[in-house]
Amino acid sequence: MRTGIAPTAVAIRKHVRTLAGDIGERNVWHASALAAAEDYIRREWRSLGYEVGAQRYQANGVDCANLEVVIPGASRPGEIILVGAHYDSVQGSPGADDNASAVAALLEIARRLRGARPARSLRLVAFVNEEPPFFFVGEMGSGVYARAARGRGDDIRVMFSLEMLGCYSDVPGSQSYPPFLRHFYPDRGDFIAFVSNLRSRRALKSAVTAFRAVSDFPCESAALPAWVPGVSWSDQLSFWRERYAGVMVTDTAFYRYRYYHTALDTPEKVDCARLARLTEGLAQAFLRLADRGV
Repeated sequence: MRTGIAPTAVAIRKHVRTLAGDIGERNVWHASALAAAEDYIRREWRSLGYEVGAQRYQANGVDCANLEVVIPGASRPGEIILVGAHYDSVQGSPGADDNASAVAALLEIARRLRGARPARSLRLVAFVNEEPPFFFVGEMGSGVYARAARGRGDDIRVMFSLEMLGCYSDVPGSQSYPPFLRHFYPDRGDFIAFVSNLRSRRALKSAVTAFRAVSDFPCESAALPAWVPGVSWSDQLSFWRERYAGVMVTDTAFYRYRYYHTALDTPEKVDCARLARLTEGLAQAFLRLADRGV
């Protein structure tokens, strides 16, 4: 099923350049930039006709917000597919791939799904404060959100964490892995990875099946113990802690991207053409999951 306006590399490039170029480093130590990123996301979603909700809280004395838009389910609205990406950047980095690339995809997924009427509800959430020192502690934006969701009894069937989506390479040897995985996966970093913990492997399988049904973008998948380096290093961890299924969608971060968490994570390094193709596939896959279930 096709709905809305297809995302384009031009739109993706604009989002990445605004967030990682014009705004730049955005975290509680650059509070005005963090607020500017929040305002940008809100304006973009409102321009598409969405009502934008905000979950506000204080972190390090700074007023922060998780932002959310909802595409209501037509027949099973209480069952939720949640897609999220964090919009803050680590200290010392403008955060183009990490994580403006994923926020750009999230914004364009919203455009792609505008006017859709899936069976189940789709929630799109821009999370604040994923990066250290908030990662793994109480003020992590996705942790604040997931705890509130569990407290309300929200029926989140699966949470997808979009984490670094913009780095690709066709060069042999451009992809690395933890030692025990390198013999089972490609040595070229030309694919997107779907990664889950062991408890979420059913949701992982459903997600990969849905994505491959609608897109020819190369993808790989793995359900792994959460202690494997990188597997739990994003917002899906907050949902695993609340006993929700969670899947990270990623270009594999430091296993591929040499500029991870550095000042050189700048907009021109994001492959906007491939990211636009990926975004198209993800939008269709999430809609398919909302219609057919996980």
